[in-house]
Amino acid sequence: MQPFTKIEQFFGLIASLGVSFLAAAIGAVASIRTESFYGELIQPDWAPPASVFGPVWTFLYTLMGIAAWLVWRSGGFQANKKALLFFLAQLALNALWSWIFFAWKLGGFAFVDILALWILILVTIIFFWQVRPIAGILLIPYWAWVTFAAVLNFSIWKLNPQILG
Repeated sequence: MQPFTKIEQFFGLIASLGVSFLAAAIGAVASIRTESFYGELIQPDWAPPASVFGPVWTFLYTLMGIAAWLVWRSGGFQANKKALLFFLAQLALNALWSWIFFAWKLGGFAFVDILALWILILVTIIFFWQVRPIAGILLIPYWAWVTFAAVLNFSIWKLNPQILG
């Protein structure tokens, strides 16, 4: 396969970022009233304020899009199908989590989702690393944040059984 032209690379980057931010938008629809709901929950002392999540997730979705683009640039979708399908699968679980936790208020199911997400991110990091090590490295902050988010999910769920099932 011939290397991608500059214009193909540009549109590939836009598409990769677009896919990442599409997942963000799907999750955001479920969490439109997040700040008030999140504020009503009993939280551990170490829980960040709701205002922290938007900037952190924007940064992480940007890193995800760039990482996927780097993998795609290394031969295209067909050459890296397994890595990119795992990437898409973890994005789907990521978007689903907001619906489960915020819209449907199912803390236990959200915790199961985030554990599955954590595993899929790890697998995606491994596959991305094999294609382009920097692409795997770019996903490590995301994995670390999801690790933190999983502990937070579990803690809030246990502190709020009357609201989160």
